[in-house]
Amino acid sequence: MTKLRTLYDRLILAHPVVVLVLFALVLGLMSLNLHQFRLDASAESLVLENDRSLAQYRTVNQRFTTSDDFLIVTYSPHEPLFTDAGLARLAGLRDELAAVAAVGSTNSILNVPLLHSPKLSLDTVDEEILTIDDDQVPPQQARDALLSNPLYPNLLLSTDGGTTAIQVNLPTPPAFFELLEKRKQLRAKAEANPGDADAQDNLAQVEAEFLALTEELDARRDATIDEVRQILERHGDDAVIHLGGVPMIVADMIRFIQNDLSTFGIGVLLFLVLTLAIIFRQWRWVLVPLLCCSFTVWLVVGYLGWAEWPVTVISSNFVSLLLIMTLSLTIHLIVRYREYQHDEPDAPPATILSRTVSAMVKPCAYMALTTIVAFGSLTYSGIRPVIDFGWMMTLGLAVAFVVAFLVFPALLRLLPPPVDQRVRSNRRPFTDHFASLTEHQGPAILVGSVVLAVLCAIGVSRLTVENSFIDYFKSSTEIHQGMITIDNRLGGTTPLDVIITDDPPPAGAATSDTAAADDPFAAGDPFAEDDPFASDCDPFVEDCEAAESYRDTWYTYRKMSQLAKVHEYLDSLPETGKVLSIDTTLDLLAQVNGGKPLDALQLAFVPAAVPDDLKGILLTPYISEEHDQARFSIRLLETSPELRRQELLDRIRQHLTEELGYRDDQVLFTGMTVMYNNMLQSLFDSQIKTLGVVFLAICAMFLLLFRSLKLALIGIAPNLLAAGSVLGLMGWLGIPLDMMTITVAAITVGIAVDDTIHYIHRFKVEFEKDRDYLATMHRCHSSIGRAMSYTSITIIAGFSILVLSNFIPTIYFGLFTGFAMLMALLGALTLLPRLILLFQPFGRPGTAD
Repeated sequence: MTKLRTLYDRLILAHPVVVLVLFALVLGLMSLNLHQFRLDASAESLVLENDRSLAQYRTVNQRFTTSDDFLIVTYSPHEPLFTDAGLARLAGLRDELAAVAAVGSTNSILNVPLLHSPKLSLDTVDEEILTIDDDQVPPQQARDALLSNPLYPNLLLSTDGGTTAIQVNLPTPPAFFELLEKRKQLRAKAEANPGDADAQDNLAQVEAEFLALTEELDARRDATIDEVRQILERHGDDAVIHLGGVPMIVADMIRFIQNDLSTFGIGVLLFLVLTLAIIFRQWRWVLVPLLCCSFTVWLVVGYLGWAEWPVTVISSNFVSLLLIMTLSLTIHLIVRYREYQHDEPDAPPATILSRTVSAMVKPCAYMALTTIVAFGSLTYSGIRPVIDFGWMMTLGLAVAFVVAFLVFPALLRLLPPPVDQRVRSNRRPFTDHFASLTEHQGPAILVGSVVLAVLCAIGVSRLTVENSFIDYFKSSTEIHQGMITIDNRLGGTTPLDVIITDDPPPAGAATSDTAAADDPFAAGDPFAEDDPFASDCDPFVEDCEAAESYRDTWYTYRKMSQLAKVHEYLDSLPETGKVLSIDTTLDLLAQVNGGKPLDALQLAFVPAAVPDDLKGILLTPYISEEHDQARFSIRLLETSPELRRQELLDRIRQHLTEELGYRDDQVLFTGMTVMYNNMLQSLFDSQIKTLGVVFLAICAMFLLLFRSLKLALIGIAPNLLAAGSVLGLMGWLGIPLDMMTITVAAITVGIAVDDTIHYIHRFKVEFEKDRDYLATMHRCHSSIGRAMSYTSITIIAGFSILVLSNFIPTIYFGLFTGFAMLMALLGALTLLPRLILLFQPFGRPGTAD
């Protein structure tokens, strides 16, 4: 250590200008790619790239020609909608939206087929289709036609006819899916052959192309949404209008992240400046920590730009955390420096600085390592943004430590602070009151800690992960307001797809080809012994599959009857809003058929009878003959108090398999709901893994650092209590775990353990002076206890700025992290010293170990 200290003094402390110049060059290098720093709030950012649910989601969207790439404009006019003037105003809005460059098409009550005409029948459906746009349909007749059509109510039109929706389609170019598939194939090839340089180069090139295209599409989406909002503002006098849809939610989420990064980064910085000024009252003790904090964030953001590593909703808080963690390191250095100034006010500043660095490098290194372990444990969570957050903070903490022991001493060598008159005084610090409390109320502290631990355990047992996406946003945000309107009047917000796969052909069955599927008589010889007309079954009325060869098609009487039962069940659930399937189409065709359900023969001819321009609305979104799958499109009611996603999915699966006879492998759930639910359900498992890894790793670190099992267990106790207090409070208040609050417990331990390490390290050093536990405790509270309190107060003040976010999980994150730091400080100043006094881990007083 002596050699390292000498080398450090010669290279760093003796040449501060050189150190700062070299550091400035590194900052300049990192600045070159700051423009590459980007944000990602897409649904895919909530899952691992190789997540099976994500792959299924993409496959189903392509297979059934569906997409979530559209905006929803809800339109509730102040005047009646179904009048000539009302429909004209709606048409004006629709036309302006359709004229936006990136808009591929729009769907509304104006252009959808009414399928309501006296002359309309299955034979004339291709010639008698009416629309409000193209035909002189009286407004009231149009209203009746729309509301009587099973497709449109609670989807494009509220049941009272007072609110309608315009679907603004934003088509994704085929190049996106081509690059996506190409990237998938190249990744698989690169993983199978890690040493294949060509495969790695090709993958890097395709990933760069995919990233460039994604950024281009994101910029186009943001510009489109801004233009759409300007159009909606111009029509705001005529109606109550809200904008919704996945692209809008993604755009607004990114806007929230940008706001959090800028506003909260600046806000936290101002809080830090104010706190430092109040505590130390010297401009150097404000400027130097401020520069260290800024440089740390600068370096990490620059690296993220170089690595093209996007920031997500969760990891957007890394700026605030890095500011606070770097400040924690510098505050400990400042307090120790001022202690040496107090002890030797006439000593040269260079000597004081050298002693400060020498005394603090070990505990700060221990602190950085254990905090890195805590954040590194997030990489075991299984949730992509949480994993990214863990790696970003691991990198950031390493950078913060380097900055604290390079830039901080270099700046102090050039700007040596004078001795503060308050440092010369021997007044009792407020932290010594906690020492007196620990000395005189030791039993009460232990009993109180046990009671608190029991309450925490009960609270943790009440934790849930079920929450509504709508609750993530303040009621003043457009996302929240739009979701309520869509939920209450237009059939629900969150999409869920239920996919049913057909039974495989029976062994030895004579399956039909595509042409035979359209002809119920193509299978089998009508004069054979299994002639359906020779039986009691009438193929014009019912399905006679029991008496004919297997027909490889969904359009049979039995299969459609079974799918109708599925639709009826899904529609009966209180959590579901609008349910669409092939059964909806058949209900519509039954209306066209004079109110009579289609018989087996008519079912077989449905694919041929439906006009080509209607197949994209009536057939292909729900039936894939090529893949033998049927799709049920469901919108869940996010505002429903009964919504419990996992319970709902389990209930649906149980009914389909046990009541309706489908095998488990025939039922597939996919869509945004599934990916979001998978993320939620993994939170419990993730929390257990994360905390388990944290505490095991920190215990191992304590054993390595302090070489005492007794001391390691004593040190972990207040950290357990702090983390348990946060989770227990959430359980008692009924606040569910979400993608932000999952990280609080691990972060709490990571930050709180800093106080534990500093206190134990100082106690060990001070104890050797007189081997008096009580006297050592009072000295530690007056010295390191003061630094701990300054750090905790600063962190609490910094995190309090997060309550201004529009993103509710961010607010919870700020509040609970601040609360956790308060509990960690109280534990480190009361329970930790009480346990040290009780178990005497440093040996008996007045004797050698």
